[in-house]
Amino acid sequence: MSKPVPRIGVGVIVRHQGKVLLGRRVNSHGTGQWAFPGGHLEYGESPQQCAERELMEETGLTVSSLTAGPYTNDVFTKEGKHYITLFMLADGINGMPEVLEPEKCLEWQWFDWQQLPEPLFLPIKNLQKTGFVPCP
Repeated sequence: MSKPVPRIGVGVIVRHQGKVLLGRRVNSHGTGQWAFPGGHLEYGESPQQCAERELMEETGLTVSSLTAGPYTNDVFTKEGKHYITLFMLADGINGMPEVLEPEKCLEWQWFDWQQLPEPLFLPIKNLQKTGFVPCP
C-alpha cells in the first residue's frame, strides 16, 4: 500500500470593497464550512492559471489582477488528507459571483476579514494564525 502524499490546493482570496468572498462547501472534506473559491492544482498548471480556472468554474468571475499570497500547511487528520494551500490574491472583479457548481458550494457571500463566519475551512483557520490580513 502506498503512503499518502500531500496535494497542492489553490485558494483564491477575492477582495472587493474591503471584503473577501467565501462559499459554504458541500460534498467534500469541509462540508458546511466556509472557504475561498479554489481547488486542486492540475499537472502543468501555474497557481495563477489554477486560480483563474477555479474562479471561473465556481463563481463565473474574472479578475484584472492576481498576485501570489502566503501558503499554509493543512493536515486534515480525520479525513487523512494533507494539503499545501497556495493563496492567490484577486482584485478587480468582473461580474457578480454565482453558484455554478451547486454540488460543491451552496452559496457565495462577502465578509469582512475581522468578522468571518463559522465554521471556517482549515486552510483559512491556518491562514488566520499567521497574522495575514488580506484587506489592509
